[in-house]
Amino acid sequence: MHPHSHDHDYHRHGQAPGAGRAFAIGIALNATFVLVEWICGVMANSLALIADATHNFSDVLGLVLAWGAVALARRPPSTRFTYGLRGTTILAALGNAMLLLVATGGIAWEAVLRFKSTAVVNETIMIWVAVLGVLINAGTALLFMRGSKTDLNVRGAYLHMAADAGVSLGVAVAGVGMLFTGWRWLDPATSLLIVTVIFIGTWRLLRDSVRLALQAAPENVNPVDVRRYLAELPGVSEAHDLHIWAMSTTETALTVHLVMPAGHPGDEFFSKVAHQIEDRFHIGHATIQIETGTSANPCILAPDHVV
Repeated sequence: MHPHSHDHDYHRHGQAPGAGRAFAIGIALNATFVLVEWICGVMANSLALIADATHNFSDVLGLVLAWGAVALARRPPSTRFTYGLRGTTILAALGNAMLLLVATGGIAWEAVLRFKSTAVVNETIMIWVAVLGVLINAGTALLFMRGSKTDLNVRGAYLHMAADAGVSLGVAVAGVGMLFTGWRWLDPATSLLIVTVIFIGTWRLLRDSVRLALQAAPENVNPVDVRRYLAELPGVSEAHDLHIWAMSTTETALTVHLVMPAGHPGDEFFSKVAHQIEDRFHIGHATIQIETGTSANPCILAPDHVV
């Protein structure tokens, strides 16, 4: 006896509320600011401003990528893509992180070269443009704050914008320091500080997105606790072939074989278990296969090392 259970009405397929609007506003604001900051950076001869503009441009591309993934994730399943295109949100988060790391490498290289030949910088332009950057990036980060708690893709956008606000603040402080001390090395030094901040903020996003891309169980799910819960269900003598993975940055799936010697427990049992799995472990797509364990042919997927 091998019935499967899908509690379809209990699945969560929505992305973070208001994500589309937040992406649209964030992209418009930051794209405009990138152009202004790049022009002013050239006019002021400030590598810190140019580096920040380059970083912000990579963030705009990241926001476009993430927004596209959110839109694709809403597409219904097809005969070829049976889960729909929800997985694109994971790929977007991974691409976003890799894009940021590439940008930091270029900024770091330019900063090291600037140490060898410091140039005259217009501190006034540098300071005011950086202050504008603080306001724009902080405002954009607030748009993504709510969704960042439940969606890795949105969290990536939030982290980028929050880091950008801090970076712009650092550029403004460096400009003030140069204005009062004349220390030109503060410009490339600030650029290296920007690189460090970006790298630290990006590392966790890269790690989490790589794990999800490799179908690891999400950070908020403990497979040991899930297995223990399933094995202790009434009438269950064993739980095996347990798999937990992310279908998207907001949705988690589970498949498991439950050995129940008394046979099929009925649809009410499946419905109750599906709801409890969602409530306890935030897994909205559970597939359960029942085995009696009484036949002469044991399940070939029972050993943990077999996939």
